[in-house]
Amino acid sequence: MNRFILFLGLLILFSCKKKINYKEINGSALGTNMHVKIKDNSDHNWKKSIDSLIDLVNQSLSTYKKNSLISKINRGDTTTIIDNRFKEVFYKSKQIYKETNGIFDPTVGILVNAWDFGPEQKIKNLDSITVRNLMQQVGFNKVSIKKDKVVKEHPKIYIDFNAIAKGYGIDVIGRFIEQKKITDYMVEIGGEVRAKGKNSKNTYWKIGIENPNFDGTQSYSKIIYLQNESIATSGTYRKFKLDKKGNRYSHIINSKTGYPSKSNVLSASVIATTDCANVDAYATAFIAFGLDKSKEFLQKHKELKAFIIYVDDKGSLNVFKTDNLK
Repeated sequence: MNRFILFLGLLILFSCKKKINYKEINGSALGTNMHVKIKDNSDHNWKKSIDSLIDLVNQSLSTYKKNSLISKINRGDTTTIIDNRFKEVFYKSKQIYKETNGIFDPTVGILVNAWDFGPEQKIKNLDSITVRNLMQQVGFNKVSIKKDKVVKEHPKIYIDFNAIAKGYGIDVIGRFIEQKKITDYMVEIGGEVRAKGKNSKNTYWKIGIENPNFDGTQSYSKIIYLQNESIATSGTYRKFKLDKKGNRYSHIINSKTGYPSKSNVLSASVIATTDCANVDAYATAFIAFGLDKSKEFLQKHKELKAFIIYVDDKGSLNVFKTDNLK
């Protein structure tokens, strides 16, 4: 009888225990699609909170919003007081600018616009003289923060954080989720991902790395399991332009030359336990680096994992991956 009562008590206990659900939030953010999955059983309005966070990031860092802090600074407003979001991205960019010897450079934005890849008007019939003149306004070492204001050595320096802002937006959402004491979640914006804990199947979050298909189709080259990590992929196969001769040129501008990057790297995916903003910036730098310099950089930064799809000397697609990528 006592055993029966004990069994019945346990049965009631487990039947009353709430099932933990994985909530899914979909929408748009930072000019692309957003997908969030959270292990949570509360009544919290995640969509409202996440949209508010994205709006704050846009108000600080979006070059596509005329009244954002960065747009005001780019127009030459020296009275603009920056917020903590701007500061964090600025100092992260400074760090990666130094690590990559200037290859990652947010002030290359003026050339991004000139080549018709940015929010500002392009320059028609762009020639070498114009590029050389615009390059005088490039160099993140020419920009600093003093008393919560951005100081530029040249008034026309144009700052563009788009190569790191998407990853940063993911970090902002991820940190907010963690503040709610949630340990299992995944945030994806435009292919960049920050994942913690495990998914609804109790396995690590599974992320696919796309093949570099120029025809717009989608297929996958590699499946990665993120173990409390972030991943970002940069590629030249989706966002490019064709000149009158049919030559393809990349949206990633080489900060040393002012011209679209001519790289043998078609796709660079970087994985690390660091913030998604960091791997977002590194992935962009690897396209401009090319394969050999990317390998050299990875030798010095063992904390990074990488999966790189490149074109070899014979014109064939090949893959390089770091030894620490299982």
